[in-house]
Amino acid sequence: MVALTIFSGTVLPAYASAIKQSKGDFEDKFRQLDADLPTPNVYRNAAGEPGHEYWQQQVDYHIKASLLEDKRRLEATQTVTYTNNSPDTLKYLWLQLDQNYYKADSIASRTRTFSSPSELAKSVDGKPTKISLNTLRKQQFLTDNDVGYEIGTITGNGEQLKATIVGTNMRIDLLKPLKPGRTTEFKLDYAFNITEQKAVGGRAGYEHFPKDKREGGNDIFQLAQWFPRLHAYTDYEAWTNKAFLGSGEFTLEFGDYDVEITVPADHIVAATGELTNASSVLNKMQRKRFEKAKTSKRPVFIVTEAEALENEEKGSSKTKTWHFEAENVRDFAWASSRKFIWDAKGYQQKSSERPLVMAMSFYPKEGGDLWKKYSTESVIHTMEVYSKYSFDYPYPTAQSINGPVGGMEYPMITFNGPRTELQDDGSRTYTLSEKRFLIGVVIHEIGHIYFPMIVNSDERQWTWMDEGLNSFLDSLAKREWETESNWAREPRDIIEYMKSTVQVPVMTQSDSILKIGANAYTKPAVALNILREVVLGRELFDFAFKEYATRWKYKRPTPSDFFRTMEEASGVDLDWFWRGWFYTTDHVDISIDKIYKLRMNTKNPDIDFDRERQMEQDKPMPMSIERNRQEGLKPWVELNKDITDFYEENDEYTVTNKERNKYNKFMKELEPWEREVIQRAVKEDKNYYVLEFSNLGGLVMPILLQLSYEDGTQETINIPAEVWRRSPKSVNKLIVSDKVLKEVEIDPRWETADVDLNNNYFPRRIIPSRIEAYKEKKSKSKVKRDIMQDIKTELKNDEDESTLEIEKAA
Repeated sequence: MVALTIFSGTVLPAYASAIKQSKGDFEDKFRQLDADLPTPNVYRNAAGEPGHEYWQQQVDYHIKASLLEDKRRLEATQTVTYTNNSPDTLKYLWLQLDQNYYKADSIASRTRTFSSPSELAKSVDGKPTKISLNTLRKQQFLTDNDVGYEIGTITGNGEQLKATIVGTNMRIDLLKPLKPGRTTEFKLDYAFNITEQKAVGGRAGYEHFPKDKREGGNDIFQLAQWFPRLHAYTDYEAWTNKAFLGSGEFTLEFGDYDVEITVPADHIVAATGELTNASSVLNKMQRKRFEKAKTSKRPVFIVTEAEALENEEKGSSKTKTWHFEAENVRDFAWASSRKFIWDAKGYQQKSSERPLVMAMSFYPKEGGDLWKKYSTESVIHTMEVYSKYSFDYPYPTAQSINGPVGGMEYPMITFNGPRTELQDDGSRTYTLSEKRFLIGVVIHEIGHIYFPMIVNSDERQWTWMDEGLNSFLDSLAKREWETESNWAREPRDIIEYMKSTVQVPVMTQSDSILKIGANAYTKPAVALNILREVVLGRELFDFAFKEYATRWKYKRPTPSDFFRTMEEASGVDLDWFWRGWFYTTDHVDISIDKIYKLRMNTKNPDIDFDRERQMEQDKPMPMSIERNRQEGLKPWVELNKDITDFYEENDEYTVTNKERNKYNKFMKELEPWEREVIQRAVKEDKNYYVLEFSNLGGLVMPILLQLSYEDGTQETINIPAEVWRRSPKSVNKLIVSDKVLKEVEIDPRWETADVDLNNNYFPRRIIPSRIEAYKEKKSKSKVKRDIMQDIKTELKNDEDESTLEIEKAA
């Protein structure tokens, strides 16, 4: 049995740190990653599959919640059924209390930093340190409002259970230990004041519309991380009960949800799962429209804009209860507002498990034609593309909701932006960037329903397994939507980050990542793009990736499961790739430094000596000789031609019979096949080019070459990354050709994120850039306040305005 050590929540074999280069400076970029990955076991095998004893817990929820609109408050009670499928006996359960993140005593609040030391140093010189209005607004809101969970009594089997709150976590002590295979149930009441999302940020909250005609305005409520949720209990980490600091999202347990949501009667509710009481909350016309939407070519309005506008203006003192059920999901979210327009369209797929999925969008009038045209269509497009690379969409609904949250995902439901701009004529327009943002964010968030809401990775621990994989897939879906747009998932889009000093390895835990967008989204997405297009090719990659998705559908994979599956299913050793892109901050910078042109020696002195003579004659004439000739100076031998000897007719390249005999003897002593090889090489007289490369960035990658010849033809050669295996810093490559080489270019299509294109050419090229003329400005001293002049100006402006008002009245 191999001993194990722990590093950043990842189990590593103890021998991983024992491999050390004690002499020399050789670095093995191809050292097998198994030395650093968890040892395969009965839960996760060496192929990257769930092992024959794989397990995960199940947690079922029955929740009754009430939205108190005027108070912007939620009150609820929930009954939780917890099934222990692990081989361990549990004495307590850990729950997430994400709303406590906003409390003043949370770790997130107490460790939030302000400004950099360099910014603060400026204040010493009298220059103010800047603080954003958003920061002030958040501070003021949290000061003025009570936030966080209010937890009521917790009972199990009719008895009160002891609970201990630790920041954003809560431990419930069981009355008796929960043995493997057994189930326990507990009930708790809770409430919290809903935060204003625009003020405090986060993944949920309300947005206020004060300009609506209804007295007091209207709100859109987006409720997520809104109920005490069980932490996952895993085979690799046990309880995943890290404090919630705001960046990473937790992995959760799958289960069945039965949720009743009471809201004002004129509200429309969108939620995870299927609506089970449509006859109680929808009128006859709305139900008829919903049925029509199942087979419609374009989205059908269940609630029209006119109806939503009417709701906006009135309000209601009555309530309705919307009842939703969801099977085998890892979370539950919902949204509610009287402002919602609701459209729907059925998505028909070949799956026998789920042949019909209702794609739906909920948005206020502020969404305008942008949402009407593209939201639901983007939802369906996402399912069509993602299903090709993973599995058919398994749930009955897929929803896009417009509200304060710019982009967030939950099972069957996503929160998305943006909005349209109200013009003076009452119309609503949107920019091209807003259009692309809407389509892009819907694709990305609906894609998250696949990863991690079904393939249940732990973003809190490994953000890239959620965001990176999904960003890679959303780039495929976006390319299939529109090819001309730059969706920022190409290798060229990561260059600045790759060569920056703010990088951390992709495998860094989410709360410690410096640039989460570049690190957890773009870099791993680009890496997978390169793996697909350059390293493996589409056929091998797509097969392996689909295998990973289907293996871990409704299960909880770790990085080692992904790495091993991709290698095992593709049949290609990729340890060098994972190590370079995911475990280091190296970048790609391959330089072609020199090219040597070689010619095969024939061993025949009559041929080789002539070639050597020609090479000498091709050298530039020394300047001193040329200038002597220009001055008319003649050498001694020309002035004394009557004195001659043997060397006037012969030079050092003259062939003698002794050399010819030596050549003939050499050829005679060769084996027939050796003689044939030499004779053929002499006859073909090919060009031998030695290309000298250096790896300046440290990240080993395939060398993609484009060779241009003097006859105008081109040739591409892709040298696998293994060329660096024995010499990771520099290598030479022999190219043999009938043609005369004119130019060599590395990575001509910018496929590898090479950070310096200028050293990718041989011969080197002139670097194109730009220059702009400008007018020099005289330096100004610090501007001083002229209070007297300012007041004079204000008085003059007031006098002018008064005169103007008198003239208007006259």
